[in-house]
Amino acid sequence: MSDIVFTRRSGWIPSVIREGGGFRLSLGAGADANHEPRTFTFPIGEAHLEVIREDLARHLLLWSAVLPLCDAAGTRGPLDENAAVALLDPVLLGSPADVDAHFRTIRWNRGQLVAHGADTGLLDRGEVCAAMRTATETADTARAQEHHADRRRAERGVVLGPLDAALLKYTGQYLHGATIPKRTPGDVDPALLPEAMRVVATAEQACAGLRIGRDPRRGRRATDKRDWQRMEAAVEAAVRRAHPGLADDAVRTVSFLMCSEAANRSRDVPMDDDDLADGGSPEGARKTALTFTDDRGAEKKWVAAGGTATAEFWEFVEDCSPAADEVFTIEDEQRGEGIQLHFYADSIARITTAREGGGGADPAYRVEYSLVDGIGGYRKLVSAFVRGGCAALDRHEPWFSDVADFERARRARPVT
Repeated sequence: MSDIVFTRRSGWIPSVIREGGGFRLSLGAGADANHEPRTFTFPIGEAHLEVIREDLARHLLLWSAVLPLCDAAGTRGPLDENAAVALLDPVLLGSPADVDAHFRTIRWNRGQLVAHGADTGLLDRGEVCAAMRTATETADTARAQEHHADRRRAERGVVLGPLDAALLKYTGQYLHGATIPKRTPGDVDPALLPEAMRVVATAEQACAGLRIGRDPRRGRRATDKRDWQRMEAAVEAAVRRAHPGLADDAVRTVSFLMCSEAANRSRDVPMDDDDLADGGSPEGARKTALTFTDDRGAEKKWVAAGGTATAEFWEFVEDCSPAADEVFTIEDEQRGEGIQLHFYADSIARITTAREGGGGADPAYRVEYSLVDGIGGYRKLVSAFVRGGCAALDRHEPWFSDVADFERARRARPVT
């Protein structure tokens, strides 16, 4: 059994307990294999208890020095008690100069000290005792997180100005650059918010009329990479031109916000509406049925009484994409024609019946190939075929009937 001898209001700061007739410092740190918090203890003397009780700064410094030992224990290893006990006299009983010198020789947890009010400038200079003159018993975790984010940026040579920081806070990316951006004006200093909103307005004007479509080849929520890059480049160029003093991190976070919002809008638009936005037209005139297939044996029939053919075809592609299918076909059996999409090669083939079979002879087919410019090109060709069959693809030149000529054209195409 153990009794608590001394504890502070903040539950995570180590407490002193009495156990087996002596004092031990008890702290929670790390987690076990089941993600439950681990508790470590090690013996201390009466002199150490007195300092812990009377001196918050030394108490916090000891905590900072012990935490790396807890990390080293991992999910189930024991605390190195000898190493922990060896910290007591130097940290709690040494002179400020000796404590500063000792901290230059050990690992210690900077984040906890910053969260409890340490002067970061003095910490940078190695004056840990002086830095803790501003220590508080309650923790400000947001302060520690921001400080950690600033140090990560400093390691990359990035220094943010006030407006740069305001923009990163506006998008919610100040602490974590990989966070999906969102609009959080309440996190911005009110004095800087109007200027931040002018930058955002510049970005919104730059991408007006641009859109980011979906890429069904990569799943239901995938977006068109080229559309994204196009919008990203337009926004970044406009923002840099209008606000030349901004750091790259700030410019990128604004373009990331614009692209993410555009991509989210496209996910809520049915694929047939998406095609109409690209200049297509309704497919109500189509009367013949279509058959969709992939290269793994999946098949789907479309009839005029159902939804639009383009929407159902791209839904079919989305459904098959987890299997990494690379070839899809749309066939109109009644007309004797179809198209085959080769996603692995950014190409398409159109197949038309040149001669009907009969009298024991097989039908003859004419096969022509063309290069395709990304998912946007595929969507235009699919829409054109659905509306008007292979004849509607004539204007999408050039078409190659000779495979060797097509391969030469494919190899000569610039890599994007």
